[in-house]
Amino acid sequence: MRILHVEAGRHLYGGAFQVLHLVRGLAARGHDNLLVCPRGCALAKAAAPCAEVHELPLHGDADLTMITRLYRLIRAFCPDLVHLHSRSGADVMGGIAARLAGVPVIHTRRVDNPEPRWWVALKYRLYDRVIAISDGIGRVLLSEGVPPAKLRVVRSAVDHDRYAVPVDRVAVRARLQVPMEAILIGVIAQLIPRKGHRVLLGALPDLIATHPEIQVRFFGQGPLAADLQRRIESAGLAAQVRLAGFRHDLPEILPALDLVVHPALMEGLGVSLLQAAAAGVPIIASRVGGIPEAVREGENGLLVPPGDIAALRAAISALIVDPERRRALGAGGRALMAREFSLAAMVEGNLAVYRELFGSGGLLRG
Repeated sequence: MRILHVEAGRHLYGGAFQVLHLVRGLAARGHDNLLVCPRGCALAKAAAPCAEVHELPLHGDADLTMITRLYRLIRAFCPDLVHLHSRSGADVMGGIAARLAGVPVIHTRRVDNPEPRWWVALKYRLYDRVIAISDGIGRVLLSEGVPPAKLRVVRSAVDHDRYAVPVDRVAVRARLQVPMEAILIGVIAQLIPRKGHRVLLGALPDLIATHPEIQVRFFGQGPLAADLQRRIESAGLAAQVRLAGFRHDLPEILPALDLVVHPALMEGLGVSLLQAAAAGVPIIASRVGGIPEAVREGENGLLVPPGDIAALRAAISALIVDPERRRALGAGGRALMAREFSLAAMVEGNLAVYRELFGSGGLLRG
């Protein structure tokens, strides 16, 4: 099978990392991949061994010229289908280009942001199938009017073996400037409002007053960096809370954490949660979107209402004082990831959707 993939993300995390796992898995199974991605993005280099990579200018939702560029590639590559992996214009412009070329098209939805019903009615007519990466996103799509016959759920996956390895905790903590006796809390997320960093900052002053051994590191980058730094300093938290930036050594860092906190206000699933669970780190997260699929209450973490500072504070405090419970939740996370979030299951799930389009079910446009 020949598949043309379109991914508009510039950084190799979240959805782009899932695309990399998918094209690797497809190539290993004998399928041909052509990957369209932005010029100079990290995904292009990483995917080169398993896909023919075309780096194009992808300028977002208003880039109508993207239709022409993608149409020409589709006509030249002659794929069996087009798989659109992101928004930022690639979803709509890619859908139009595929329809003009007469090629089946699939769109993967990775976020649970609501869309107006009138827009859903127009946009999702472009796709033969829509893949949601969680049941939570699937419920949002159904509520907005996406036909059930078009919708499939294929969960994101994690390279379990990459994260389930022993690490030198002393060396990692020294790298992060964290004492060995500290309780090290990590937040792994883009620095954007919906990830809820401000909620955690609201809970920390009282927590640190009770548990002065707490150290927090925000791993990620984004437009909120300056605002978060100001809030950290104004709250007198600079000695305990630091912005650690985007890290390529996350597989080494994660097992050295005592706790991952993800206070998101909206979340499709949360790849960083899958990574943390695979590394055996207990998680405290918001009960929102697809998070309860990745964080099972009492199995690999605790869930709190989104935006509830008091509940978040109480959950963190409960795990800080109970190392045995933290260890049990960490072990539960490793087992859950191996059981339900394997790379093989994700690749086979996508392949099953591809094969549907050429099986007895036929195409379901409109």
